[in-house]
Amino acid sequence: MKLPIVAYGDPVLRKKAENISAEYPELQTLISNMFDTMYNASGVGLAAPQVGLAIRLFVIDLSDKDEPGYENFKKVFINATILEEKGVLWDFNEGCLSIPDIREDVRRLDTIVVSYYDENWVQHEETFNGMAARVIQHEYDHIEGKLFTDKLSPLRRAMLKSKFDAIKKGAIKVDYKMKFPLASKGKKK
Repeated sequence: MKLPIVAYGDPVLRKKAENISAEYPELQTLISNMFDTMYNASGVGLAAPQVGLAIRLFVIDLSDKDEPGYENFKKVFINATILEEKGVLWDFNEGCLSIPDIREDVRRLDTIVVSYYDENWVQHEETFNGMAARVIQHEYDHIEGKLFTDKLSPLRRAMLKSKFDAIKKGAIKVDYKMKFPLASKGKKK
C-alpha cells in the first residue's frame, strides 16, 4: 500500500525518532508499504518520519543504479546508529521525496560505519562507502530530525524560502501522494 509522504514543514520531520522493538505492531507490513511508497515516488530511500512516524526505521534500494556492487542492494535499517564517519568529503546533488522540486549539492564524508537491525532483527555493524554511504546518511538524518537542506548555507536557504513555502502549502505538482502541513484541511495530493 502506498502511504502519503509528509511534506517539508511537518513537525514530524524535525523530531528525533524513537527506537522500536521487535514487537512493533505490523512492522513487516509497514516495511512493505514503505518500499511500495518509495518505488511509487521513484526514490532510493525512505525514512519512517517521511510517512508520519517518528520511529528509527528507514529503507533503501540501490539495485537499479548502474554502479557495480549495488545489484542487490536492498536493505532495511531499524534503530540505526552511525558509529563513525570518515574518508573524503564529496559533493553530490541530493533531493528528497519530502522536499520535491529542490535539489542541491551537499557535502558528506564518503565512508560510514553503521550499527543496525535488519527486518529479521539480526544486528549488523557494517562499513558502507560511496553512494550507499550517501543514501544511508541522508535517511539517517531523517531519523535524527534533520533534512539535507539544513546542510545548505543560510544564504542558499533564504534564496529557497519561496519554494519551501510552496511545498508547505501544497502549491506544487508531484506524481505521488503527499500530505502538506499548511494545505486546506483534508487536502492531499
